[in-house]
Amino acid sequence: MSDRKPAGQFIDAAIDLLRRVRDEEAHTIEAAGTLIADTVRDGGRLFAFGAGHSSLAAQDVVYRAGGLALMNLLAVPGVVGVDVMPATLGSALERVDGLASAVLDSSPLREGDTLVIISLSGRNALPVEMALNARALGVRVIGVTSVAYASETKSRHTSGTFLKDHCDIVLDSKIAVGDAELTLDTVPAPFAPASTVVTSALLQAVMATAAAALAERGIEPPLLRSGNVDGGHDWNGRVMEQYGDRIFYRR
Repeated sequence: MSDRKPAGQFIDAAIDLLRRVRDEEAHTIEAAGTLIADTVRDGGRLFAFGAGHSSLAAQDVVYRAGGLALMNLLAVPGVVGVDVMPATLGSALERVDGLASAVLDSSPLREGDTLVIISLSGRNALPVEMALNARALGVRVIGVTSVAYASETKSRHTSGTFLKDHCDIVLDSKIAVGDAELTLDTVPAPFAPASTVVTSALLQAVMATAAAALAERGIEPPLLRSGNVDGGHDWNGRVMEQYGDRIFYRR
């Protein structure tokens, strides 16, 4: 490591990853944003799913000031975050075969919708099965994952495949296996994960692309405004009334 302090080293590492994503994923970001714009235009609904810490990036695009009002969270009880006790239960549930099928069967997802699935490793049964079954329903799937895991780890799904193998579009976060950017001789394990920073930035880039694509087609993007600015609540109320049949986080 350089003489720069760990805080600076981590920020530099995150910036390097963001630059890689900007330069190397420009085409897939454009494709994902266009797909989301197409879905909005065609009357489809938008959903995001992530398990464990991957759920943070999913939550960041749902009911978000400056974001698309139509993005809904596809929640799986026990895996949305670390609020479940014990926290290790969430990791265990990601490996359970059949859970994704049960979730999709009881969800509002239908043909013509788009589902964003976020999974850093993309190797566990839950995200793989979620993508497989969603596509079988006629749902378009955008996967956000680290492609490196597919070559450096083994799948935990019975098919032996990864999330990236069952998506219409794959966004590669470029995160190294293990999700830790720093090492020190005095620290016994790698530390400082950057996946949340990079994945959230990737998804916000996709949302920005979608909003611009809708505007270019003469469609006003269904964006939310902050409730902490004057007129924000009134603005959001109008958007939610107009698109109420495609917004599920109010029900």
